[in-house]
Amino acid sequence: MKTKGALIWEFNQPWTIEEIEIGAPRRNEVAIRMEAAGMCHSDHHLQTGGIPMAGFPVLGGHEGAGVVIEVGEGVEDVAVGDHVVLSFIPSCGKCPSCQSGLRNLCDLGALLLGGASATDGSFRITARGENVYPMSLLGTFSPYMVVHRSSVVKIDPSIPFEVACLVGCGVTTGYGSAVRTANIRPGEDVAIIGIGGLGISALQGAVNAGARHIFAVDPVPWKREQALKFGATHAYASTEEATAACAEITAGGMAKKVIVTVGEVHGGDVDLWMGITAKAGTCVLTAMGNLIDNQTTLNLAMLTLLQKNLQGTIFGGGNPHYDIPHLLSMYRVGKLNLDDMVTRQYRLEQVNDGYKDMLEGRNIRGVVRYTDADW
Repeated sequence: MKTKGALIWEFNQPWTIEEIEIGAPRRNEVAIRMEAAGMCHSDHHLQTGGIPMAGFPVLGGHEGAGVVIEVGEGVEDVAVGDHVVLSFIPSCGKCPSCQSGLRNLCDLGALLLGGASATDGSFRITARGENVYPMSLLGTFSPYMVVHRSSVVKIDPSIPFEVACLVGCGVTTGYGSAVRTANIRPGEDVAIIGIGGLGISALQGAVNAGARHIFAVDPVPWKREQALKFGATHAYASTEEATAACAEITAGGMAKKVIVTVGEVHGGDVDLWMGITAKAGTCVLTAMGNLIDNQTTLNLAMLTLLQKNLQGTIFGGGNPHYDIPHLLSMYRVGKLNLDDMVTRQYRLEQVNDGYKDMLEGRNIRGVVRYTDADW
């Protein structure tokens, strides 16, 4: 099939909308007509080289929702007409990681930056006669896609696509960072560093988990307002400001759980985040740093003497095939606010405008919405 997609051909260049060709689904693959795609910060890392794919051109997008239009041989989980969300990490359910309960660390994840199909190692997308590397084996910045069934999660058809797409990455990752990885308990004090799609999701997880004080940190005034709207009890422009206030409000106890959801992690900031973390507390790094950045500032003596924990997480430590429908069921009954997370909707041709809005702090989450004109 010939369609279009948002591509980058080299670092630090804008997305270009070009014709692409996608092969028909093979065994264990699913063809999907896309309805909506979330605009996550991780796709911007593709542009800067913070997340380097194995080659160019790269087809962006790893949050998405749509309708199944064709299934390959061996696919029994979904059928034509099903509404689905794409999981940015595949989850096969059979590898040692999945079998041990770490489905967010499925062994198929080793293929994410390579671009070749999880089915047979071939490339399924071409542009200008060259192989295309789809983000996270997906490439939701296209009206159509063909993906391995391990990345496809069936959802309730009553869920609007523009909110359903968010749980393919940001919501599940942020919420899980709070309730799974950080394991926030009722009455604990929590700090959320960075208020975007991940941060608002972590904040909602903290609220639902029964946190006492929730300290939201973001330099953008509008985002601090949004944090208070979503349930934060305090909001500050910097970690330093929040640390001083947290010390006063908690009588020196500090935040038992700290969740870092900034646009990009820099090693020099880690000690700041550990500084607002309580004794025996946990600081969860949910946000991504540059893959080649290995320099971190951390007071190792205080890490030991105060028995603090520094914890990484991916996909919120959860199971996408369970958590995605579970979170959407919470949305249906009003326990999770996804509607207000969608700040603006864009056409695919406006993808650069969407990322400009994100970088300038105007969006919690922008969404690409496909229409009849795209199909």
